[in-house]
Amino acid sequence: MKKVLCASLALLVGAATAVAGQENSDLKSLDKDYEARGWEAVGRLDLNGAYCTATLIAPSLVLSAAHCVYNASGALRTGETITFRAGYRHGKSAATRTIQKFVAHPGYNAKEPLTNNNVAHDLALLELSSPILSTEVNPFVLHGERVSPGPVSVVSYGQGRSEKQSRQKQCGFDERQGDMLVFDCDVTFGSSGAPVFSHLNGRGRILSVISGGAKATNGDRVALGPHLPPLVDDLKRQLRSQSTGALAKIRRIGVGQSGSTGAKFVKAN
Repeated sequence: MKKVLCASLALLVGAATAVAGQENSDLKSLDKDYEARGWEAVGRLDLNGAYCTATLIAPSLVLSAAHCVYNASGALRTGETITFRAGYRHGKSAATRTIQKFVAHPGYNAKEPLTNNNVAHDLALLELSSPILSTEVNPFVLHGERVSPGPVSVVSYGQGRSEKQSRQKQCGFDERQGDMLVFDCDVTFGSSGAPVFSHLNGRGRILSVISGGAKATNGDRVALGPHLPPLVDDLKRQLRSQSTGALAKIRRIGVGQSGSTGAKFVKAN
């Protein structure tokens, strides 16, 4: 068991100025049309100089990490400063939408460090300004079955690879610590909000989203994310109750803040 106790947790919001670097050998660039086919619902969430990864889960709904909807100073972003670019590659997208309204889970506290409890609630749901039709992009659905250790995959944008998706075809879901899930997947700045897929019955289903990176007590680097189903239900109810605008009480890992990498390092409970 990889205990993430007194571990260093990094928020992975992408840097506005991507740092050049080689991809990890476990990561596959989805650079060609045939490689990216089927993954168009995973897009880049542009944040007025920073970015995260996000995923279309319904024609008008996008899932990402709660901390992505806050800026470096902890202030809540506005919908007009957030743009979802589905299947973004080299300046082109399968579909592009601005955000009409969004909610971050109230269990996530942007004023607190990135603790285990904050990871477990690091989820935001964003409503698009207009639907993306299934003829344009086919949304992913959530993993609704029992969560158990085993192989998963991650599709994300990241520092040094912000112009295209990269996929880690197989990494591992190691364990569950309360409502925080621990993975051995390769994540970096910009991976915040990236979908973690299970592959039980054909097309991938979203098991979690990436919240941050950490070092376990045994020294291993791990990725962390929340257990989704109850959080998504909460966020859908909140979103239905809101007029156009935003509701969130919280913040955490996307790419880049002006003058910094956008990373924060804190200790977990």
